[in-house]
Amino acid sequence: MACMIMRLGSKSEAFHRDGQIWLCSTGLPSDVIVEVGEMSFQLHKFPLLSRSRVIENLMKDYSGEDEKKCVLQFHDIPGGAKTFLLVAKFCYGIRLELTALNIVSLRCAAEYLQMSEDHGEGNLITQTESFLNDIFGHWTDTIKALETCELVLPYAEELQIVSRCISSLAMKACADMTFFSWPMSESGTIQSPEDTYVLWNGICAAAKPQSVSKDWWYEDVSFLKLSLYKRLILAVESRGIKPETIAGSLVHYAKRHLPLLGRQSSFQSGNHAAIASTMSPLSDADQRNLLEEIVALIPNQRGATPTNFLLRLLRTSMILHAGPSCREKLEKQIGAQLDQAALEDILIPNMGYSLETLYDIDCVQRILDHFVLVNHEVLESSSNYIVDEGQLMGGSHPLTPMTMVANLVDGYLAEVAPDVNLKLPKFQSLAAVIPDYARPLDDGIYRAIDIYLKAHPWLTGSEKEQICRLMNCQKLSLEASAHATQNERLPLRVIVQVLFFEQLRLRTSIAGCFFVSDNLENSQNPSGNLAIPRNNGSAHVGTTQDCFAEVDDIMERVSELEKEYLTMKEELEKLVKTKGSWSIFLRKFGFRSKSKSCGCDPKTAKSSDSKKSKPCDYKTSAAVSFTNGRENHKNGESELQVLKEN
Repeated sequence: MACMIMRLGSKSEAFHRDGQIWLCSTGLPSDVIVEVGEMSFQLHKFPLLSRSRVIENLMKDYSGEDEKKCVLQFHDIPGGAKTFLLVAKFCYGIRLELTALNIVSLRCAAEYLQMSEDHGEGNLITQTESFLNDIFGHWTDTIKALETCELVLPYAEELQIVSRCISSLAMKACADMTFFSWPMSESGTIQSPEDTYVLWNGICAAAKPQSVSKDWWYEDVSFLKLSLYKRLILAVESRGIKPETIAGSLVHYAKRHLPLLGRQSSFQSGNHAAIASTMSPLSDADQRNLLEEIVALIPNQRGATPTNFLLRLLRTSMILHAGPSCREKLEKQIGAQLDQAALEDILIPNMGYSLETLYDIDCVQRILDHFVLVNHEVLESSSNYIVDEGQLMGGSHPLTPMTMVANLVDGYLAEVAPDVNLKLPKFQSLAAVIPDYARPLDDGIYRAIDIYLKAHPWLTGSEKEQICRLMNCQKLSLEASAHATQNERLPLRVIVQVLFFEQLRLRTSIAGCFFVSDNLENSQNPSGNLAIPRNNGSAHVGTTQDCFAEVDDIMERVSELEKEYLTMKEELEKLVKTKGSWSIFLRKFGFRSKSKSCGCDPKTAKSSDSKKSKPCDYKTSAAVSFTNGRENHKNGESELQVLKEN
């Protein structure tokens, strides 16, 4: 897209360069030499003093020395020799072009030489100030002008050019661009109204405006120096723009200037400092300063900045050895929205000096502690609720963030558990932060415990029982319970608890099925038919069929469980001398052999009258087993309490 241009002067080019000297071919001998840096300009007095008060005052010192050529030195003029050449052309009336790239330095040079209206109408200060005001109406030209302010920053600050550029850019960034209907250029920047006309078939017509996204200005401002970019972000924030928009710009700027953010996979290669130095032209100190400034600009609102970006910033801050305040803010910000994090993001490599563990467990512990602290009020108000799995996983309950973090922590524990250097207290500390009611199922923590036990076979029996207390055997799924009953790494006490709770679960399921069956039988009319409403008859029949199908499944599970009991009984009998003590122990928990569970003796069944007795099938066996289970239910609950206390 073409930049704005302002043309001054009408005379043809009269300057030519000879080495380090600029000459003006006007046909008159030069009577003044102006030195700017290493360059010198052989000029004439009158065109210069008629436009500049500073030059006029300097010429007075040479008024009595006509035989000598005047020598003026402007080594500190804004813009240097390149800008002074434009000033000289303006004084001679030679054609020159003002653009967004030279207007700032030329405006500062005009102020430096005091080229005001007192020394001629339409002087350089007036011309450059008028063009600057036009520049501020266009986004791209204002960006370019602001970038050139870095070259003459003290003078541009004094003339408030920097603040005027930033104010103009902030106003446009906060404006609703759909209101102006400005089309986008191919590079993604906004086109100004004078650029909205294209030539089609020889006819000039307005270009069709395209939809403008909220991030249209991210790319352009990402090229600014940190000091100017920071001032622009603060100006945009003061105008009330959404925190998500500011965070989006910060993400874009950080990715451009901190290449380490996109190289997280290289962190575990060892020499992090060497990697950082080869990836960015900035020094480590400059990158550290840039990162700390970006972190300071991050909005404090929860969820405004993506959690994965915050975690990448935290990793980078560890590599660059950022200050404690920077890391602390990142950890608190991550902790406030930890439920939005992914498992791979919190697997932060340990970059400390000790390298005790592969991953930075202490950092995750601090983040988790802050999450619990932020959600303390919600947890207190919800801790007395009885919440089922559907409520927690459905997303409608206030405990949902805590449940998501519980799943995240369980997955994290499973990833770090194979580390042989991970001490038991650290493992327990992480797992214990999550309250019991935040886990609908304890399959995740059971998996992490099993991995830890496998990687740490030297744990004592008491330590194994201690780590197993982190899980609730009552909240294991059928698959996890089946795995636990055959897990040789678990203590025997834990295996017995799992078996006992599995038995209680089966008893409850059988009782529920027979309760439904009894209600259906009681609803029959005197003629022996079910009193079924006309509209819902098929539903009642379907319920009955489903009930007996569930009974079939339960009885099959009962049979499998009894086999497991017998196998475990045989193993336990080998470990003790007295067989009777284990028989008493098994009877204490209601364990019976398969022949007694069905409630009939095979010998008695054969000798009884076939007309008076019915064959023992699985339904009759289930009914008798349910009766026995119901009688021992209260005893089972008391034994459950004993197991918990032990």
